[in-house]
Amino acid sequence: MDKIIGMGNALVDVLVTLQDDSLLDEMSLPKGSMQLINEDKFLKISGKFSDMKTHKATGGSVGNTVLALANLGAHPGFIGKIGNDDFGQYFKKNGLKQGIDMKLLAGDLPTGVASTFISPDGERTFGTYLGAAATMKAENLTLDMFKGYAYLYIEGYLVQDHELILRAMQLGKEAGLQICLDMASYNIVEGDLEFFDILITKYVDIVFANEEEAKAYTGKDAWGAINEIASKCSVVIVKLGAQGSCIKKGTECIKLEVPPVKKLVDTTGAGDYYAAGFLYGLTCGYSLEKCSIIGSILASNVIQVVGTTLSKKKWDEIKLNIEVLLQA
Repeated sequence: MDKIIGMGNALVDVLVTLQDDSLLDEMSLPKGSMQLINEDKFLKISGKFSDMKTHKATGGSVGNTVLALANLGAHPGFIGKIGNDDFGQYFKKNGLKQGIDMKLLAGDLPTGVASTFISPDGERTFGTYLGAAATMKAENLTLDMFKGYAYLYIEGYLVQDHELILRAMQLGKEAGLQICLDMASYNIVEGDLEFFDILITKYVDIVFANEEEAKAYTGKDAWGAINEIASKCSVVIVKLGAQGSCIKKGTECIKLEVPPVKKLVDTTGAGDYYAAGFLYGLTCGYSLEKCSIIGSILASNVIQVVGTTLSKKKWDEIKLNIEVLLQA
């Protein structure tokens, strides 16, 4: 089996389920977006959370994907930066416990925290204080970090530092890896269109986007967007939420519909888990259709819990479902 290394913001998710969306308005956080916040706003949100029931989990977009890959038995790696604090130790220990090769740098700032607001309809909104994660720099990366892997999965949130994400992709290519990019969030794409285009055209082999991100990048609907992006890289996956996904590689086009879930609780990590399932399928050499089905299996399970933590029993059930699928 090929191996995957992920690189992204090392964050701890602190989640809260809302009765309504008034707190989002109070904190000036557009529903469904990921907003970077400063320490003052982070402390203000933390003050609100202190009076509410919260749930803690290791997070970050790539962090979620790598964790899911580890639970599938893929033995992935992760590159990120944490602080010397309890949140940092929590992030590191949880990854090691799951068998992830944690290539973690240490910084002087606190470990990053993603304050995650779950609306009554399951939509999630992030107020992200990056902390130590934002201090990871291009010069911190070495070629050895990427050796021994076949894929580099990297989050679009890292476009905040052009030199960092470029250096990662360049080293990945030098080490012979295929580069996989998740487009992160529609507002991130809108804010740096030209740079996203450079990355996808010059370095990226596989693009993951949801419908809003694909539209932000191309100005087109799902199929128009997928055709345009496919002209610039090898494989494109556009996630359509409850409607499934579209995949294109060359002239091969796949539209996968998925059955509705029993109960939508929280969409946090849905796209990250879909990517994990899809990438797992790729490392096993499965068809694009089977890769997308595995991705949908993971996504449909994670949206039925708060956060991104699934029980061992649930993972055993998922792996059994995947085995049944592959024998069909």
